[in-house]
Order: sequence, then structure tokens, then C-alpha cells
Amino acid sequence: MIRRRAFVLSAAASASCAFDRRPRLNIYNWSSYIAADTIPNFERESGVRVRYGVYESNEEMLAKVMTGNSGWDIAFPTHNRIQPMAKNRLLASLDHALLPNLANLENRFQNPVWDPQLRYCIPYMWSATGIVYNRAIQPAPVGWSDLWSPRWNGRVTMLDDPEDVIGACLKKLRLPFDSIDPRELEAAKQAAIEQKRQIRAYLNAEARDQLVSGDVLAAQLWSTTSQQAMDASKALAFVYPFEGYPLYADNAVILRESTRQKLAHQFLNYLLRPEVAAAIVRTSETATCNGRAKVRQTPTLYPPPDILARGEWPAVLPASAQRLSDRIWTEIKSS
Repeated sequence: MIRRRAFVLSAAASASCAFDRRPRLNIYNWSSYIAADTIPNFERESGVRVRYGVYESNEEMLAKVMTGNSGWDIAFPTHNRIQPMAKNRLLASLDHALLPNLANLENRFQNPVWDPQLRYCIPYMWSATGIVYNRAIQPAPVGWSDLWSPRWNGRVTMLDDPEDVIGACLKKLRLPFDSIDPRELEAAKQAAIEQKRQIRAYLNAEARDQLVSGDVLAAQLWSTTSQQAMDASKALAFVYPFEGYPLYADNAVILRESTRQKLAHQFLNYLLRPEVAAAIVRTSETATCNGRAKVRQTPTLYPPPDILARGEWPAVLPASAQRLSDRIWTEIKSS
């Protein structure tokens, strides 16, 4: 019923747009990743109308933009999709002269490893993966290896995500998070299969409510979702595993297919304003790459330097390693 109503409203909006002669900008973003007034304020200020769409995964976004004829002007891929998209000639080069607000980025995001000169992207939001747990459990977990303990007795969850789960297994074995060595990946698979005796399920954001209710005692979970759980229950705490953990950043890009390059730059520069970025952070409850827009600096969202140093930015796997990883994940889930 809700989906049908949304479709009707969208159809009505499209019909009204047929008589709207303002320039149009098409923006494709992750869901729940913008404030309610971000788009309306930009439309009023710039005299344009915005078509705003959302997606739930990089794969969903890529399925659209890989055609080079998607109709979208701006998208927000995760950091390890930037270089593959650039190599496939999907991204436009950024004109820094049109982006004076780039100076508002936190220093470490002005020269990120995935795009050192910010030739193609502007870091937008970032997060990491760690362990959220019930404080009643003592001793408290400090690393991935603790999630293999029989003391959880079916009350621990892992993410329903092959990169995160296989990566955690690799780190438990003191191996690189994004290893492409078949022997190391096989060892990670065996570790994951062994762990299945202790875990309840592979869950993503759904684990949050189970943690809050006390039904689940520990979970591998993203930092932003963990913070939401901790806000709802003082019984919960969070730790970044001592073995190391993955960092992720979503980035704003202008698609090469866009015929509205100057207007797209105008929107990206608008997103970089501290007050605009801060409003988005308050809505999305995540960590911003804008150094002047941090509205809530908890150690979960913004770990201190010594803990941050243990994090790593996963790269995209070569095609052969990705196929092997996909097969291993299927074998883990079906074991």
C-alpha cells in the first residue's frame, strides 16, 4: 500500500514537472542520507528543480550508471568503486575552481588513498565496522576472535555482507582484510563455518533492535548503526577490534554522461557548506568528511587517532578474486 501511494505521488510529481521550465538536476544517493530541507533549499537558492532518487547498494547504483545513459548527473559510490568507475570512463573530472568549499573537508579527506588529488570525487560520509556488545558480558570483547567464543551461545550476529564477514575472519587469522590469496581465503571460509555454531544469524541493520532488546548480546555491526543502538540502550558499548577493521567512505561524483556539469558542481559545492553538511549529519546520524560540520563527536563515530590507525580502506578485488570470494560466501551461507 505504501509503495503504491509513493508511485502515484511520483507520477503526479512527474506530470507537474512537465510544465516546470526550470533547469533540472538528477541526483542519485543512498537512502536516508540527506536532510529534509537539503534539496528544497538548493532548489530555491539556485532556481533549479531536482529529481532525487535513492538506492540501497553500490551494485544497484552501478547497474544503472554502467550504461552511460542512466539520466543521473550525481551519484555517491563507496570509495573502492571510484577507480573502477573512472577506468570505465563513467566519471567526470572535477573542476576545483568551481569547488571553493573543498577547503572544508577534514585534512585526511583532502588527499584520500582512493583518489589522492580528488580528481573524481568528494568524500561525503564515512563509517567503519566493529563490535557492539552488551556491557553485562565480561570480559568484554576486544577483537574479532572473541566472537568465536562459545559463551555467546547463539546470541551473536555477523553482518550479512561477504566483504565484512570474510574480512573479519581473515583479520582473526592475522591475514590481510582484502587478501586475494586462495589459501588464505579458504582458511577464512573454514573459520566462518566453524563460527556458525555460535552465531544466531547474518544480519545488517536488523541486529540493532535485537541488541537493544537484549535478545542479541554482541554483533559485528557498522559504527553508525551501533551508535543508534547505543543511543537507544545504555546497556550497550562498542569496540574497534585490536586485529584491525575496515573503513568505508561514500563519495559524491559527477557522472561523465551528465550534460549539466556546471550545475552539478554547484550542488557539490553547496553540500560542502558546513551548515548544509551539519544538517545532513544530524539527520543521517553518521560521520561526516566535512571537518567543519561535526556535530557529535563520539568515539564510536570518530575514533581517536591511535584506534583510527588500525583501520584500513579495503580495495576492490580483482575479478578472479571477487568470483572466488562470492563462491566462498555461498559455501559459508549454505554450510
